[in-house]
Amino acid sequence: MGPTVVAVAVDPAATVWATTSGPTAASSTPTPTPTRSSPLAEASPQPAYAAALPAAAARLGPERQPSWPLAPALQTITLGQRLLERNALGALANRHRFEAAGVRAVNLLSSPGSGKTALLEALARLAAGARPPTRLAALVGDLATELDARRLEAAGLAAVAITTGQACHLDAAMVARGLDALEARGVALESLDLLLIENVGNLVCPAAYDLGEQRRLVLLAVGEGEDKPLKYPASFHGADLVVLSKSDLAEAVAFDRRRALANIAAVAPRAVVQEVSARSGVGLGGLLGRLVAADKTSQDS
Repeated sequence: MGPTVVAVAVDPAATVWATTSGPTAASSTPTPTPTRSSPLAEASPQPAYAAALPAAAARLGPERQPSWPLAPALQTITLGQRLLERNALGALANRHRFEAAGVRAVNLLSSPGSGKTALLEALARLAAGARPPTRLAALVGDLATELDARRLEAAGLAAVAITTGQACHLDAAMVARGLDALEARGVALESLDLLLIENVGNLVCPAAYDLGEQRRLVLLAVGEGEDKPLKYPASFHGADLVVLSKSDLAEAVAFDRRRALANIAAVAPRAVVQEVSARSGVGLGGLLGRLVAADKTSQDS
């Protein structure tokens, strides 16, 4: 099969136009007459690409053509680098905001169904019953719906839903907007001991995005497989805490605890491991103590 044709240009609103097509016969459709100019018209195009792009665009068909000049707008953009640099700046701003408010922020990562929301519900009830109570709030990331945030509110936790649409992770800008929404509801960061950020259920994309958190927690449910840390090393390697969730099911699913701990140690040797059950309450007190402790490696139980 022939190569896929890719054409990219930047429009006057500074958004990226991109389209692809599979192998097709060369089209004789002429390049459309430009109807608007590009903000990058003053940029110096790279000659080789500038010469090739109109022909590539012609293969896409008239219905898929951009309406601005292609060659003058051509630029090489390192998207991954620029996006992560921007996120890093946002994460730094969030971190300063957390530190100024004296609140500890925790980023929770896991696969879908590992029990993040159930864990937060249990922690909310435990924190409310402590003397003095531990003051918590949550930002809840999901592709769609506010169901998890509503569950946490029913458990007594101030929560804001962040729906990401098709984005498979939270980023620093989303968290900043979530903080604004939380404060608009009358929940000041200065009034909290702990801010829990429930990331989108995914162990791939969230690992690359710093949200400004002071701690990163990764859940591994006992029924997911002991080799998951080896399959998703980036997420586990960056963890301060690894929580083995749903421990009440360990015997039923023949969980190999020794193997799981060895795999966690192989990719996250500095992480503290805590085994918990949101249903029975086992380990919740120790986990809450670790989350609020000043020392990331606190072993308080």
